[in-house]
Amino acid sequence: MKKLLPILIFAVAAMLVASCNPKPRATGKTAAEILGSPDYQAISYGGYREKTRDIQPTIPQLKEDMKILSAMGIKMLRTYNVHLDEAANLLEAISQLKKEDPGFEMSVMLGAWIDCKNAWTDLPDRIRNEESPRNETEINRAVELTQLYPDIVKIIAVGNEAMVHWAWDYYVEPGIILKWVNHLQSLKETGKLPGTLWITSSDNYASWGGGGTEYHLEELNELIRAVDFISMHTYPMHETHYSPDFWRVPVEQEDLSDMEKIDAAMLRARDYAIAQYESVVTYMEDLGVDKPVHIGETGWATVSDGLYGDTGSRATDEYKSARYYHLMREWTNANGVSCFWFEAFNEQWKDAANPLGSENHFGLFNLQAQAKHALWDLVDAGIFDGLTRDGNPVTKTFNGDTAALMQQVKVPPALQEIRADQ
Repeated sequence: MKKLLPILIFAVAAMLVASCNPKPRATGKTAAEILGSPDYQAISYGGYREKTRDIQPTIPQLKEDMKILSAMGIKMLRTYNVHLDEAANLLEAISQLKKEDPGFEMSVMLGAWIDCKNAWTDLPDRIRNEESPRNETEINRAVELTQLYPDIVKIIAVGNEAMVHWAWDYYVEPGIILKWVNHLQSLKETGKLPGTLWITSSDNYASWGGGGTEYHLEELNELIRAVDFISMHTYPMHETHYSPDFWRVPVEQEDLSDMEKIDAAMLRARDYAIAQYESVVTYMEDLGVDKPVHIGETGWATVSDGLYGDTGSRATDEYKSARYYHLMREWTNANGVSCFWFEAFNEQWKDAANPLGSENHFGLFNLQAQAKHALWDLVDAGIFDGLTRDGNPVTKTFNGDTAALMQQVKVPPALQEIRADQ
């Protein structure tokens, strides 16, 4: 008995330590079960109402938004950073809703923002292969929030469009993303994060190897092997200006009616997005890797006074946005691909100096709690009855007047018209 006493004491002490430092336990469906399921629709979310992020959405406001999104079948959100209060408040809002209603379901892909050294400055020594010292703080906070809410956070995304070369304000090399992905994977292995938590990075299709060979670096290949799935972005709306060949009305369609030309253009936009998705899958498979690829962002703005508006590619209006939304939902649901639509609600801080800037108008809802054309059928079905946003009931844009909406819809430029401009 005396020999056994030290062993018993050690065992009891170990149990006490474990009880004081429990491993985070995930409950409910895992990311592996959620992603790709049509029953778990996904969306990108920001709850900011004002022209500055200095004014954070409150927990009651966030709960209002969650009820609206849940009513339309959304069960997975994507966020972008943790250094502001919004992410923590959102997780608490969801937690409260789950306690109030055990049947309430909402999971989160929690974004950790990643920058290069001297990002967002005019300093000439902005260095893409050296990182901001804030990255470690951001990652640590993401870990902390995941440990606090393991039943809600199903995925951590390291960086947002941080590897694509046109993100020159903060762009980093893939090795920096890889470093933090490996760090988070190691925390899973040691039990400091749930083993079912999935780790990824969310970036442009080209950054995942689907574009030019300048992206085909060994560090990217290692990153593809390290993540649990690939979260790729595709934006045909932006390409209507930067790579407009697919968008132009071809010669053989010049005799179609205006609506036929518009609908044909939206089918080409869908196919353009699918081609970018497939280019990432092909690059991954050529490496001998087999893992899920999901769409971490795609969307279509409804307003633009610039490149995508009436004096540009004529891409932005509620009809085209709705067509793209439904076409992409149909394709992704049929093919087992999750699609984080960008985004749930308009956010006017993104281009605060220009109210008509396209970045302010990607939401499925505007700031007056009006559902845009993509969701008019859901309003008619009554799924938003009794729900409000900032005291406003959910109604339709244009007062539901289709004719008024269609007055703003323009036909894409013809091939000959573009040649004349050139």
